[in-house]
Amino acid sequence: MAGVVAGPSMGVLTQALAQDSSRSDMYQLLKVFGDVVQRVRSEYVDPVDDKELIENAINGMLTGLDPHSSYMNAKAFKDMQIQTKGEFGGLGIEVNEDKGLIKVVSPIDDTPAARAGIKPGDIITALDGKTLVGVPLNDAVDKMRGPPNSKIVLTVKRQGVDKPIEVPLVREVIHLQVVKSRMLPGDIGYVRLTQFTEQADAGLKQAVRNLKQQAGGKLKGLVLDLRNNPGGLLDQAVAVSSDFIDQGEIVSTRARHPDDSQRWDAKGLDVLAGAPLVVLINGGSASASEIVSGALQDHRRAVLLGTKSFGKGSVQTVIPLPGNGAMRLTTARYYTPSGRSIQAEGIVPDITVHESRETPQSFGGDRESDLNHVLSNRGGTGTQALPPRTDLPAIAKQIPDKPPEGYPKFDPTKPDDTDFQLQQALTVVKAMAAQKSASAN
Repeated sequence: MAGVVAGPSMGVLTQALAQDSSRSDMYQLLKVFGDVVQRVRSEYVDPVDDKELIENAINGMLTGLDPHSSYMNAKAFKDMQIQTKGEFGGLGIEVNEDKGLIKVVSPIDDTPAARAGIKPGDIITALDGKTLVGVPLNDAVDKMRGPPNSKIVLTVKRQGVDKPIEVPLVREVIHLQVVKSRMLPGDIGYVRLTQFTEQADAGLKQAVRNLKQQAGGKLKGLVLDLRNNPGGLLDQAVAVSSDFIDQGEIVSTRARHPDDSQRWDAKGLDVLAGAPLVVLINGGSASASEIVSGALQDHRRAVLLGTKSFGKGSVQTVIPLPGNGAMRLTTARYYTPSGRSIQAEGIVPDITVHESRETPQSFGGDRESDLNHVLSNRGGTGTQALPPRTDLPAIAKQIPDKPPEGYPKFDPTKPDDTDFQLQQALTVVKAMAAQKSASAN
């Protein structure tokens, strides 16, 4: 009988000893941390601010985990809350930090950065001639923000350009117009979604209603433009997906602890009533944009056209620290309805079309997989979960993957004449509409 009891007892004892050893190691490391702080406070060449010292240490701990975990002091936390509501001050650039470099994820439409030609993948190396190399992301963002009408010069390193580019800008109060819409030829609607702020879902529904009225009550198809959309709120991504999918899973998240994993399903009605849908994506489409793209692709509700998306398949939880800002912590990976994790992989479009003839050169981390401390892709089914599409219109095979020689350079003021990807999307959605009409007759 003693032998029967001894097994579990030894197991419990071993576990307790391991926990004690772990606590002892932690206490020792905290002692080292305290010693370092004290040495810096007493011997650093200049006096240091205790609060700034500790905040830097906290931020270093979090940013060392992955590219999206970070600490926000009270001011940065307030700025983030303002931005998710759709209005903030600055230049209009979504940026990330990689290996000590500040990289542009995407410019925001109709902002100083977008009008000046800032591009996804640009590396901002200096502000007003002062280097940003090694400057923490939050500090860099603070430096780019400032009073409206104040001037600033960005020094940018760009793919395929040998010399740094100096970009003079004037700061503005950024009023995010997250939804833009217009009619395309043939009773085809166009909706551009620039970010997933609190207004995204409501704005999309209203845009579709307006387009239907312009089309005489019914749209023959829709192009949803998610290019250079860096993401935003998860609940808005779920709501926008539900605007086109009647039922079924939209996205699921898997956390460290199984009890914390979640799943979101579609609820509502397809606002297009089954009309054809083409979604435009590119390397600046990230996070919430990839949730929507992945759900629509898995459900075969839309045809994706463009280039592979950014590949940010992780969920960040903002945890307030009362009186001391908040921490943004990566708490889960998200998965498409078919079980794909697109973390560091991205969404591959059904029809690949590049925006220009130039082949992009790899520089500075163009996608999630290029970032420092990138979270691994784990637990998903991989791209093999999706069988080849058999529902694409025949014309899909004739769509060129890049513009022809002599095609004009993209001009945002003349998209109908210079946006090659949009023109190919229009060709595809028209063919889908004609196919649907023929099958109904």
